[in-house]
Parts: sequence; C-alpha cells; structure tokens
Amino acid sequence: MSERVAFRTCPLCEATCGLEIRLVDEAVEVIRGDRENPFSKGFVCPKGSVLGRLHNDPDRVRTPLIRRNGTHVEATWEEAFAEIHHRLGEIKNQHGSQALSLYIGNPNAHSFQNNLAIRPLAKALGSPNIFSASTLDQMPKHVSAGHMFGSPSTIPVPDIDRTDLLVILGANPYESNGSLATAPDWPGRLEALRERGGRVVVVDPRRTKTAENADQHIPIVPGTDAALLMAIINVLFDESLVDLGRLDGHVAGVDEIAAGALAFSPEAVASSTGIDTDTVRGLARDIALAERAAVYGRIGTHTVEFGTVASWAVDVIAALTGNLDEPGGMMFPHGLHQPVKKRVRGFTTGRWRSRVRDLPEVLGELPVSTMIDEMTEPGDGRIRALITVGGNPVLTSPDSESLNEALDSLEFTVSVDPYLNETTRHADVLLPPPSALEKSHYDIAFTTLSVRNYAMWSAPVYARPDDHPSEFEILVMLTAILSGAPADSEPNVLAEATLAGQVGSAVAQPGSPVEGRDPAEILEALAVHPEVPERFLDLMIRTAARGDGFGANPEGWTLERLQRHEHGVDLGPLEPRIPDVLATPTGKVELAPEPIISDLARLSTELGEARREGLVLVGRRELRSNNSWLHNIEVLVKGRNRCTLRLHPDDARQLSLTDGSMATVASSVGEVTVEVELNDEMMAGVVSLPYGWGHGQTGSRLNVASKRPGVNTNVLTDRTRIDPLSGNAVLNGIPVEVVPA
Repeated sequence: MSERVAFRTCPLCEATCGLEIRLVDEAVEVIRGDRENPFSKGFVCPKGSVLGRLHNDPDRVRTPLIRRNGTHVEATWEEAFAEIHHRLGEIKNQHGSQALSLYIGNPNAHSFQNNLAIRPLAKALGSPNIFSASTLDQMPKHVSAGHMFGSPSTIPVPDIDRTDLLVILGANPYESNGSLATAPDWPGRLEALRERGGRVVVVDPRRTKTAENADQHIPIVPGTDAALLMAIINVLFDESLVDLGRLDGHVAGVDEIAAGALAFSPEAVASSTGIDTDTVRGLARDIALAERAAVYGRIGTHTVEFGTVASWAVDVIAALTGNLDEPGGMMFPHGLHQPVKKRVRGFTTGRWRSRVRDLPEVLGELPVSTMIDEMTEPGDGRIRALITVGGNPVLTSPDSESLNEALDSLEFTVSVDPYLNETTRHADVLLPPPSALEKSHYDIAFTTLSVRNYAMWSAPVYARPDDHPSEFEILVMLTAILSGAPADSEPNVLAEATLAGQVGSAVAQPGSPVEGRDPAEILEALAVHPEVPERFLDLMIRTAARGDGFGANPEGWTLERLQRHEHGVDLGPLEPRIPDVLATPTGKVELAPEPIISDLARLSTELGEARREGLVLVGRRELRSNNSWLHNIEVLVKGRNRCTLRLHPDDARQLSLTDGSMATVASSVGEVTVEVELNDEMMAGVVSLPYGWGHGQTGSRLNVASKRPGVNTNVLTDRTRIDPLSGNAVLNGIPVEVVPA
C-alpha cells in the first residue's frame, strides 16, 4: 500500500483555500483544509472536499465527442480537430468571420492556463461576437474601475482584517465565500472583526446568514442600492463629513460629485429604498467617523439596472471618507505576477456595437443578453457558429428558454467542457479538458483581488493521460484553426512562438527589468519548465514588481522559488499603491467620470416614478453550490430540496400558499412552477430563487443532477433589461406574480 499527500489550491470558488489531499494507492482518501497554508489556515467549505469525486465522476467526459445523426459518439482528438477545422472553415469562407462567436464561462477565471490562452483565441476569432459570464456578474465593477483608476482590473477590495467598520451590500459571504474580494474563511474574518471591537452592517433584502451574524441588518428594496449609496454621498457633503485624507491632490471631480448628489437626499430616496432617513444619515456618519471603514458591494448591487453607478459609488464613498488606499479601508492587492506600475492606456467602451440592438462593446465583448438576438435575427453578420469554453449560459443567462431554442438554430457548435450539460448538449464537437486534479494551478485572477498579498503554486495531483492534451493546448489548437493553421498543427510549437514574441516585447519595453537583454538568454532560462504555460507564468513573475528580473534582483521571486513553498507564501498585508496603481491619463483618481455622472439623471428620474406594487424576485447563493456547477455530486445535493421559492409568511397568507405547497411564478417573459418555502428572513414583497438550477434536459448526461433538477430562475429574466453602462444583465429585482400552482 502506498500513501502520499498533495497540497493544492481549491479551484471551485474565489476563496482560494489551501487543500491537503491524502491518497492511498493513488486514490483520494480524504481532502481537508491545509492547516499550514498561511492564508486559509485550514479553512475549507464543503465544495473543497469533492475534487476526488469530480475526478472520478462517471458522467465526466474523458474523450472527444462528435455528434453523428443526432447522437454524441466518441472520437479521437485528431478526428475532433479535423471536424472543427472543416466545419468552421466552411462557415467562415461562406459568411465571414462575423458569423463566428465565442462564449467564455466563469470557470476560465479559475484556470491560469485558460487566462493565458483565452485572449489569443478571442483575437483569432476575428469577430465582434464575443460574450462572457462577466456581463452576468461583475462587469459594472470593471467599468467603474476602468473609468476611475484607468484599468478595469484595478479593483479595490475591503481590508477586512484591519477595518473597524465593514458595510456589506448585496453579498452573502457566509455562503458565497466572497467574490471580487478573495479571502478564505470570510465567516472567521468577520467574527474576528467583531471580536476586536469592530462592527459589521449588512444591507440586503434578505436576512441572510451574513446578516444574521452582523451587528446591524438594513433591509432594502431590491435594485435600489445605487440610490442608497448616493444618499450616503449626499449626507457626506451636507454634513461636511468629506475628508480626502492622503488622497488630497490625487483625486479629481469632487465638485462634480457634490453637484450630482444634490438630488439624492435621504428624504428623496426613502420611498424607493424602503430605508428611513435616520438610518441613512446614521450609516453615513458611521462610515465617515470610523477610524477605518470599508464599503463592499457585490452581485446584488451589480446585477441590476444601475449596477455601474452602485459599483462606482462604493469607491467614491471610500475616497470621500479617506478610506481609499488606506489600511482598514478599500485597498489594491498586488499579485506576485503584477508589475510595479500600471501602463497608462486610459479606458473606453463602445469601440464597436452589436448588430441587432446597437449595444456597446465593453472590455472587448458584447452583453451576453444580446447573444440570442445575434443568433436569430436574419441578415448579414448573423451568428451561425458558437464556441463555448466552460460555462452553461442556457441556465445562467437571461431568457434562457429562447437561448435554448437559438442554439438549435446554429450550424455548428464547439464546446470545451467536462460535461454534456444543458448548453454543451447542443455541441457538434465536445472537447473535454483534463480534470482539476490533472492540472497545475496558480491564481492569476484572484490574487489580484486578494485581501492579503499571497501566492501559491499547485502541481498536478495526477499526471494526465499521455494522449490527452492540456486545456491550454486545446485552446491553442482552436486558436490555430481560427488563424488558418492546419488541423494537425503542434500546439506547443505555436505557443512557443507566442512566448518568444512576449519575451521580445519585454526586452524592448523601456523600464522593464529585462530591458535590453538578449531574448535568447531569457528563453533559455524559461526552458527549465517543461510545460509552456509555466514558462509564460515564470516570465510574468520574474519581470513583475517582486521578481528576480532574471538575475537583476537575486532576492526576487521566480516560479521555481514559489514551487518550493508547497503550502503557499504570505507576501504581507495590503499596502498603499496610489499613484503607482493608477493608469488614468491624468494620473489621478477620476471620481466623476462623465458617463457615470450622466447616468445619475436616469437614476433621479426613476426615483420620481411611483414604486411598483407587487412582488419582486431576487436570487440567492448556496454554500454547496457554485452557479450551475457541482449539482452532479451526490454529497453536495443530497438532503432537503434547496431549489425552493422563499417568501415571507405574510406574503404567503395573502397568496394562499403554505410551506411545501407548489406555486407558479410568472414574469413578463416566462414562468416556472416550484416548491414554496416560508421564511421570515425575506423582506415582505420579495421572493427568492437560487441561481443555476434547471437540469435534466434531453441530451444532457448529468445523472445525479437530473434527479434533482430544480427550476431555472433565468426563465423569468428579461434579456432586454440591462445596465446600459456595462451591458450587465438584470438578474435581481424582477417583477413577478406568484399564484398557487
């Protein structure tokens, strides 16, 4: 009998918890939190323990599938790539590149290999029709950060380990594990905050588990967070509580914000938000007068019609109260692979617009809410082929029944995914990536959002089969095919050529740690890593702020040095980074970007309209779930039905509904029938369905999930409702009617 222990980062959510994986005779015996990990310190949620089950799931696809006569049959990799080369080539030759499209799912953020390969794939597509889960989730934050700080990836996070007051809006980190603020053990960190004398305030239409454990819960009408935040800004100016602190001289636009906030007094927003004026004024004073305060807004503030305004207002409040870029406030993480200073590029949107609804591009993509329109509206440029990489938009995007039908109308679909799910069942070719335990891991995305500077490298627990390409190689092959290369191209040769180009750019860049060096010398040093993605990552680390500069800084970091820290490495608390972190043309924090200030008029107009009577629908997150992931793992879905309609008992009495009865929920675009769960955590007038359910569709192969299918809340969401500044879908605050089924 052989035994060994492997350490790695959990890739299943943004918390990046360290795992200790014990194997007996190469089978996973147990997975638990790594107590020696300096960031997570042994914390792990139920999701982290199932990596072995995911690896062994009999429904996981392990070889390519090609649709033949309506049925998916196994094929070789050579056959799969040849089919893609032929079919995409035909469509491109006949209809042009605009007939092609790409959907990038949420799982890509959890893979450094995909982070490296996705952008070249999108470029090779040669089409404006690029969509991603970002416009279902977080695009408002990228847009507001881009306008304010010059880069859409420069996102401040709450320094929760040092703050005295944390105000949370639209987030439930006790169950979501946090998002756009990477921190293992959010519950423990919040409890530590309170134990040291600090306070936690939660603004949410539900009394969530996070709200239950807070010092104060403020119920709010869904979709009105922007109005509340503007009222707080109004009070800061009205009561002379503005104090820029160290940022005085580093910000622009204070006067414009003062003028823009005049229309949003606490009295003006009270009827819309449902929050009384004394509570708003008290919250504003608490934030301003606390020694260290942070305001954190997440998905509930983003997936609404004023998501960008709300996202922007959170950071404006931090700046106006002296809490931006200060310990205990909202700070900028600094990943091991990130440079010292941002390059000044500025930020803009609308470089192209969608064909049907004339919606602007943001971050190189169009709103996923209009993907259906581009597939179904006749005319030149109609989407005829789709590539999906991860994700499950049939369950996770608005008006999903229409999307389901639209996918049937396409001429060709390619999916990179380990399952035949509700989306990939439409694929003509399915390319399965290796399992999570067969991949190396480094968090490119989440270490740039971490509440403490930290890094960890995870080697694969298992070697992938010799005949199975890595996910990086799969994506490089798709890039090559779209670029006109033969179907039998060698992906690593193509990737190495791209790496050589990046090295050439690094040595030519003024101020680079390797400026003027011989590219051949750099490439030789990188060749110690047998896998090409690791060479890319090593280049990023060694030319970054803490890197060794390929010998220029002998004390600096390399990937090889990081690999010796099997539990990860703590790089210290967050540190002030303004002005180096800024990439605005002025070199200042732009507090009053014109597009956002202009949108305040729309918000003010909406405040003046009569509040709609009736029920509104919000989503909810579950600790054992991650969007539509993980519903095929028995241990995570067993027990009581969690896909229920929660509503307040008072609402239930008026509707003649009882606990456990069935109700029909109808919106302007669809309806579902679902089990009722009475729960006084709900604000009266608000009902809730969890996100990511609706399994069991014909052609999918999810045997566990199909036995507990649940209902798809996105049958009820309207694809025409978006936040116009970011294109983000409106997934919360949906007007609905509920009646007994």
